[in-house]
Amino acid sequence: MVTNKMTDNANNNRVALITGATSGIGKAIAETFAKAGYKLAINGFGEKSGIDQVLAELKKAGAPQAVYIASDMGKAADVEQLIASTNEQLGSLDVLVNNAGIQHTDNIEDFPPEKWDQVIAINLTAAFHTIRLSVPLMKARNFGRIINIASVHGLVGSCQKSAYVASKHGLVGMTKVVALELAETGITCNAVCPGWVLTPLVEKQVAAIAERDKINYEAAVHKLVSEKQPSNKFVEQAELGALCLFLASDAARSITGVSLPIDGGWTAR
Repeated sequence: MVTNKMTDNANNNRVALITGATSGIGKAIAETFAKAGYKLAINGFGEKSGIDQVLAELKKAGAPQAVYIASDMGKAADVEQLIASTNEQLGSLDVLVNNAGIQHTDNIEDFPPEKWDQVIAINLTAAFHTIRLSVPLMKARNFGRIINIASVHGLVGSCQKSAYVASKHGLVGMTKVVALELAETGITCNAVCPGWVLTPLVEKQVAAIAERDKINYEAAVHKLVSEKQPSNKFVEQAELGALCLFLASDAARSITGVSLPIDGGWTAR
């Protein structure tokens, strides 16, 4: 009998760490890996009750184990503890998905320096720390998959997003360097570059447009998405999960150092 469940193969011995996975894109990626039978470590914001619910959902979806490890991704010492705890609690670290990220918008002359520092710290520097600490663990197993959730803004620019665009371009660049350094090790490193995805943050933007322009929700969605994304549709979170799962697979062993847009045609213009 054919089944989508993959818990009977080697995946139930593989461990994936997904940062920023208590909601939104990160949670969707975690759910996809859970269905494929991975043991999971997640990190992110939220109340204990909400986090416990996410862990229960991941286990119900098929994760043999799912743990939450609290850490401030803006602090190197916390990131070090995150990687060490993942390895200690789950026995290895095979797949690293750097998804944690924040955003702030302002014209460059008005951009608060402290906001710049925060965006760079979470979106770029945290990924540097998770990668540098994960690589020795992956080398010891002769296997590893590093997946950086960048953005279409790692490939193109947009106004009022100087820190975000800089951080995501930096993440794309670091992805290439890591891939080259690890090309002979059995470890790959790739970046996923989503366009508009319907997350809680984007839902607030849609609501703001609807209120400002006195239009309904559907019209506000079209107004937001159509400006950049030729498909006129949001990228589904499940699509991102499926792409990450493929990049983590044995079939993707020769894909490394690339930045894959999943953007409804945004970067084709």
